[in-house]
Amino acid sequence: MVDFPGGPKAFEICAKFCYGMTVTFSAYNVVAARCAAEYLEMTEDVDKKNLIFKLEVFLNSSIFRSWKDSIIVLQTTKSLLPWSEDLKIIGRSVDSIASKTSVDPANVTWSYTYNRKLSAPDRIVEEGVFGERIESVPKDWWVEDICELDIDLYKRVMIAVKSKGRMDGSVIGEALRIYAVRWLPDSIDALVSDAQTLRNKFLVETIVCLLPTDKSVGCSCSFLLKLLKVSVLVGVDNSAREDLVKRISLKLHEASVKDLLIPARSSRTACYDVELVQCIVNEYLMHEKPRRALGDVGWNEKGPDDFVLGHGSLLAVGKLIDGYLAEIAHDPNLTLASFIDLSQSIPESARPIHDGLYKAIDSYLKEHPDLTKAERKKICGLMDVRKLTMDASVHAAQNDRLPLRVVVQVLFFEQVRAASEVHALRNNPQNASHSTTNTDEEWEKTAAKDDRKSLKKQISQMKIKDEEFPKNVKLIKKNSKNSKSGLQLLPSRSRRIFDKLWIVGKGHGENRSSETSGSSQSPTSLAPGDTKSSGSSSRHRRHSIS
Repeated sequence: MVDFPGGPKAFEICAKFCYGMTVTFSAYNVVAARCAAEYLEMTEDVDKKNLIFKLEVFLNSSIFRSWKDSIIVLQTTKSLLPWSEDLKIIGRSVDSIASKTSVDPANVTWSYTYNRKLSAPDRIVEEGVFGERIESVPKDWWVEDICELDIDLYKRVMIAVKSKGRMDGSVIGEALRIYAVRWLPDSIDALVSDAQTLRNKFLVETIVCLLPTDKSVGCSCSFLLKLLKVSVLVGVDNSAREDLVKRISLKLHEASVKDLLIPARSSRTACYDVELVQCIVNEYLMHEKPRRALGDVGWNEKGPDDFVLGHGSLLAVGKLIDGYLAEIAHDPNLTLASFIDLSQSIPESARPIHDGLYKAIDSYLKEHPDLTKAERKKICGLMDVRKLTMDASVHAAQNDRLPLRVVVQVLFFEQVRAASEVHALRNNPQNASHSTTNTDEEWEKTAAKDDRKSLKKQISQMKIKDEEFPKNVKLIKKNSKNSKSGLQLLPSRSRRIFDKLWIVGKGHGENRSSETSGSSQSPTSLAPGDTKSSGSSSRHRRHSIS
């Protein structure tokens, strides 16, 4: 009989029962025997306590009361469709498993698999009645055992678990993560192989639809981004990808640069899918925008979906995207437009310091040496040199890849920083070391109005007296720890830059000065030892400018 459920072994069980021979039932053969008995119509109408009756008693009194036997029975039903479905064996097994997962962990007395090693601080230990130490059952004790189920049966179990309404979203998320780790291959080649693509696609789509309803809890951002990577590679439906993007946007501040490196599809030229990251950032800013519009930049404020948002998360996202830009800048196929668009999508409040952005820009310039002058000017316009730290300013001042105009701006604002330090030394020498970290808004607060006007006038006319430089440098060296003022910034390079500027400026007039806007106000950085040799020429240039 070709269509006999359970095959020859199931038929043998039924035959032995009819002849009164001893038959041993277990979780591995009970479903096949039950389906065979149904096929042979071994009901109570034929004989009292017939095989169907005895098998039903065994299922209800033994199998469905056991945690592991319920899982084994559910696994065996796959090969006995549609009989196992029609006899409701699948449904009863699923309900048995879901009911046991909802039991209070303190009341779990049966055996289960839990291979994950907990560190000592995470291990829960309680004192027994006689003083013995008993490890408490973790909330996610059950997630590894059901990982052996096929994806369709696993989906039914998880839907039943969620429908009970007793399971935390975090436990649901952990169960899905463990299942994904168990069944999704690690290598990209295995993911996209012809034999596995459809299976992996269905698996990812199923996991996404099983994610907790509350998008702000349950799964880590790292796990969600890994799902998104796989979804891109295997080509899941747009609805599943959009759901992942929304969930990731709520936890973007938890992500790492490595998590965001999503490979682009084979049809694209760039190595990474920058457009997808742009979509995530835009979605994040949509949640963040209402709170920022109200001027609320406090901590622990609730945003959409009761997700805790704060200024700290915005800063973390700004740092994350700068790091991501620095990483993808090494891609020779990354377009300038993609780089600029992603950089500009981050609000200014997320970048109090531009060191990360400068690093990304420098990496892009290094990897793309063929950029035109206009393109280099455009990409460098993304950063504010006033927001560079001292170390970044030192690096920028000697960076040949930057446009001359940007280098002049760096030197100019370092001169302003140095003048602010000198002023702070004069007013309050005890707090001089703190002055090195002031922003230019703080410099304006610490400097008197008349002194600022005098400083600007001196800078514009290049009339900073030679004898003041040694005094200022000594004061800064003495009172500012690890401070390197604009006066000390690469004197040889700064002299070459300014000599070139003023010589060209004499020959070309205002056209040249407008090309290097801001440079006409930049002070000449003279080393103390050079004041005598260059004094006459400096005075001649100052006279010609004024």
